[in-house]
Amino acid sequence: MGAIPTQRESTTRAPGTPAHRGTDRRAVAHASLPGGPLAPGAARRFARATLDDWGRLALPGAETLTDRFADDVLVVVSELVTNAVVHAGTDVEVLCRLEPAEHPEHPDHPAYPGHPDEEPVHVVVEVSDHHPSRAVRDDGTERPYSTERPHGTEPSYGTPEYGRGLRLVSALCDAWGITYRTGVKTVWARLPTGGSADVEGDRIEAYAADDAFDRRTIAAEILAPAPRRGTEGDRDWLNRGALSFLAEASDLLAGQLDEDLVAALAGQLLVPRLADWCAVWLEDEGMGWRGAEAGLGTGPRLARVWHVSENRIEDLRRALEKNPPRLPESVRSRAMPVAWPGEALGDQGETGTALAYRLIAGGRPLGTLVIGRAGLLRFADEVTGLVEDLSRRVALAIGAARQYARQATISRVLQRGLLPGAVAEIPGMHSALVYEPCDKGGPSGDFYDLFPAGDGRWCFALGDVQGKGPEAAVVIGLARPWLRLLAREGYQVADVLDRLNQLLLDDATEAADAAARALVTAGGPGLGADEGPQTRFLSLLYGELVPYDGGVHCTLASAGHPLPLVLGPDGDVRTAAEPQTLLGVIEDAAYTSETFTLRPGDTLLCVTDGVTERRCGSVMFDDGDGLAAALADCRGLNAQLVAERIKRLVHEFGERPPEDDLALLVLQAE
Repeated sequence: MGAIPTQRESTTRAPGTPAHRGTDRRAVAHASLPGGPLAPGAARRFARATLDDWGRLALPGAETLTDRFADDVLVVVSELVTNAVVHAGTDVEVLCRLEPAEHPEHPDHPAYPGHPDEEPVHVVVEVSDHHPSRAVRDDGTERPYSTERPHGTEPSYGTPEYGRGLRLVSALCDAWGITYRTGVKTVWARLPTGGSADVEGDRIEAYAADDAFDRRTIAAEILAPAPRRGTEGDRDWLNRGALSFLAEASDLLAGQLDEDLVAALAGQLLVPRLADWCAVWLEDEGMGWRGAEAGLGTGPRLARVWHVSENRIEDLRRALEKNPPRLPESVRSRAMPVAWPGEALGDQGETGTALAYRLIAGGRPLGTLVIGRAGLLRFADEVTGLVEDLSRRVALAIGAARQYARQATISRVLQRGLLPGAVAEIPGMHSALVYEPCDKGGPSGDFYDLFPAGDGRWCFALGDVQGKGPEAAVVIGLARPWLRLLAREGYQVADVLDRLNQLLLDDATEAADAAARALVTAGGPGLGADEGPQTRFLSLLYGELVPYDGGVHCTLASAGHPLPLVLGPDGDVRTAAEPQTLLGVIEDAAYTSETFTLRPGDTLLCVTDGVTERRCGSVMFDDGDGLAAALADCRGLNAQLVAERIKRLVHEFGERPPEDDLALLVLQAE
């Protein structure tokens, strides 16, 4: 479930709500959360822990905090935090406060306590972010889809999957509001434990309140407990429990990056709470049903089958594979009756109802979801509506997983082309390399190379491009082949840097001219900051190695790069180059190089700024010559152990994982 954010006492009150005199400081809890996809789930865990703490402390009025009321609090917290993360993108502050309510004089008042000994209270929830210029979503925003539509009409599609605005918050609370202060926007909501008189009529329509997008590790079975057929409890769950069902389901689905796992989770969510069995077909991307019928592909595959009785799953799978559902394109995502696979489900004569939903995201058909329940003539409208909304979330999760898979494949292919297939072995030397891109799903800004240049020479390079992603890939794709070409043509180290610097400047000029011509031709407005040509800076450490009897001659130059260090057998550490300007910045820059000898046992350490600028708070790893001190402690270690120790020290330096690409090269003379 993950750790619950640290709680601390606070006297902050919801802006616009009166503070009650004598409020127990223990009745206030506060948490700070990073503004990322895990925030809504963490906020719900924090709110649940806070309500439990109030109960254990026996605070006045805590006895009225029922499980049903707690569900309402969690949904409100989740919706407000989701709004803050999606629309502000900053860290968020969550505050929960238990306050005494005004004592009503009439027993019919919604806040009138149910028992003379119970103290009427309400819970105030505040969620603050640090981007007050963005408006909070409310019901005035036009949305292409709404759960509130006339009976029998088709919904439109393309639902923005980030919650239902503040409609649900308004339904569950007796008061809510927004307060702007310097640098802070706060949305607060007050929930009375006695309920609101007009809330119940809104519950079924509002069940899809939260589509939070953070990842959760809770089991799907917890979200879909065993059904109580034909009881008022089942309908009560549809009216109330479904408030959090879609929010939790969205949490569970949204973090998954594998379409087969999404299909498996969908089955666990639906069975047994809403259906006896479930099946998910996934279509071949770009082919679909029509492509299969035309013989252009294998057709949809049955990715997952789930049944309350596990010994029936294989029989059901075989029956469904023989007769997969084929829904017309006009159906979109609404439920359509399909044939009941009677022979695969046990006793002769047993019948039931099966419904199919097309899985569509971004206008593209991705597959079909089928559910069935025995002994029913038809599913209740509440169930079909709930599954329809869930099917949209399943489709979005599958679409996101496929998009991630496409991008990951492109990135892997691109990364393989930007880095050497193998690191050359140098006679008389041992080498070790550590290369850790920060973004596993995209091209790194760091690169390396170690290759033979002919005539008994070997060359090495360690570089860092400004930025990451496609722009970094362009520069690396330009620089690394030219380094090899110039080295093999016999150019000296300083000459290689001179020519590479001019190459980057010429390429940037050509890119700017091309962008200007395109702008003139189009006759439109200027390009945005992310659309125009980017300045292409490159820091580079480049060197040449010439082994000989008794050591290795090394010539190298650093262009705006962290300086290399040499560790001697006696533990002495020295700098092996002079700082110079970045490549691609100054026209006609003249670079120089240094030549020295690596004696047996000497170790040359080359790193990128992901090592030297690794942070722990405001302190960096190389502050006070931290890297040199770490290298001195590696005396007596071979090249591989030196690389592993430096990597471990860099990772252990900060509490969080590194936020920059990390690369280091160790060369040790035998």
